[in-house]
Amino acid sequence: MMTRTTRPRGVFGTVRQWHWISSALCLIGMLLFALTGITLNHAAAISAEAKVRTVELVVPAEVLASLTGPEGGEGPLPAGLRKWLADRHGLLVPADAAGEWDDMEVYVSLPRPGGDAWLSLDLDSGELLYERTDRGWISYLNDLHKGRNTGLAWSWFIDIFAVACVVFCLSGLLLLYRHTGTRPSTWPLVGMGLVIPLLLVVLFVHS
Repeated sequence: MMTRTTRPRGVFGTVRQWHWISSALCLIGMLLFALTGITLNHAAAISAEAKVRTVELVVPAEVLASLTGPEGGEGPLPAGLRKWLADRHGLLVPADAAGEWDDMEVYVSLPRPGGDAWLSLDLDSGELLYERTDRGWISYLNDLHKGRNTGLAWSWFIDIFAVACVVFCLSGLLLLYRHTGTRPSTWPLVGMGLVIPLLLVVLFVHS
């Protein structure tokens, strides 16, 4: 019975493996960032109607009485008020959302991808005004592209994704080098990828 011997991978076998792994990891992310690059570049031509939700209510006296402003005039809403807003009115205020406190009012800015939100509470009367703006899915995806108001987890994802893209590109460059002997147009095409954007910047992008 004959046994099949396997040849060692070598350097380019390892590079090829890194290339396909990084391409698989980057595939969906690259499509997302490429498509949102187009929508960002033509943002003025893409119309979107913002939807605004406004809620006006009065905080009960027992909840209002438990409120104490933080030292320094800035700090989150107390847990009791946040729980009351979530349970009674479906208004979710993150525990780390810092409010601006003074003797009469607390104001909390609640920026989010694809929109915005804020609330203000009169500490004397208990009158609370909440407003949320939603600019649609395109705006949401555009903000993901920019990392705008997306939080720490998404910021880490963008950094890791960028590293994976660098691995994908550099391993692809090494594979191009590997096959350049049988594909003489390789380096002229790589050079065009550098020269074309450089010429556009020099000739048409004015500082």
